[in-house]
Amino acid sequence: MSSATTSTILALAPRFSLNDHVAPLVAKLVDTAASMRVGVDRTTAGTVIVDAGIGQIGGVEAGLRIAEICMGGLGHVELTTDMSTSHWPWRVQVHSSDPVLACLGSQLAGWSLSVGEGKQEFHALGSGPARALAAKEQLFAELSYHDISQHAALVLEVDKPPPQALLDKVIHDCNIDPTGLTVILTPTRSLAGGVQIVARVLEVVLHKLHELHFPLEHVIDGMGSAPLPPPGANFVEAMGRTNDAIIYGGYVQLYVAGTDQDAKQLAEKLPSARSRDYGRPFAEIFKSYKGDFYKMDRLLFSPALVTVTALESGRSFTSGALNAALLDASFGAVS
Repeated sequence: MSSATTSTILALAPRFSLNDHVAPLVAKLVDTAASMRVGVDRTTAGTVIVDAGIGQIGGVEAGLRIAEICMGGLGHVELTTDMSTSHWPWRVQVHSSDPVLACLGSQLAGWSLSVGEGKQEFHALGSGPARALAAKEQLFAELSYHDISQHAALVLEVDKPPPQALLDKVIHDCNIDPTGLTVILTPTRSLAGGVQIVARVLEVVLHKLHELHFPLEHVIDGMGSAPLPPPGANFVEAMGRTNDAIIYGGYVQLYVAGTDQDAKQLAEKLPSARSRDYGRPFAEIFKSYKGDFYKMDRLLFSPALVTVTALESGRSFTSGALNAALLDASFGAVS
């Protein structure tokens, strides 16, 4: 398969509405809320709010479903077992046959939402297919994708419900009726929140490809997995564990068009061990930078192990390694 042929196939592929595509998954989550142990409420204007861990207990199954919603319904997310990290055999496995649109066009937490000022400010990063309706990020121009739908699904990693002003902003930017919006809330410390964060193991690779200026049209398929950590005792610990699951326990396989040299160089650049900050639990690194994400080395946000397969030759190139000891240190293993 030549690069030109691949580009032509991608250019001719039908572009559909992510939000329309995912709507049945959103409806199923709402309809089965009781069995998923999530709460469903509606604002006076009719916006649906799904609580997957603030006032409700939620759970792993809810997290798996929410992760698929985050990917616009273009990804499959499930639990598997793997003894390569023996103390943490349960892993979240992700696959998408359209990883660029699923991960960058939907799952990426790239929509910065803020309302209020000072102590009254409410800030959150939005993920999910609603991003493609608002298209506030330059990334959508690069993807040449802008969704049109009467429905919108937005996932917020927050520990309290968003104010009406933020909902109004989302409704306005998505150009939909309030009844068309569903907002799903997944605190980092919740079981559902932990699952949907770890399910970003493939997304962090796509984001890094974008930062490395690798031609996204050359990404044909992808899959990944990472161990499911126990919830942390507080936000920083929970955030640390979910990041460490990917940084020290994540494994991603990519299938790309292009030369063997391109695939080999990509494999060498992607693993988290290439970062200057690699080698300590994420919570410890976070504290050392006084909680300033922007001072951290962005290369750290990658899986531990990566294999890149060049489709033209069928050759595969692997770089990095799983780090079970650091997972144990982060996850609080007790012998």
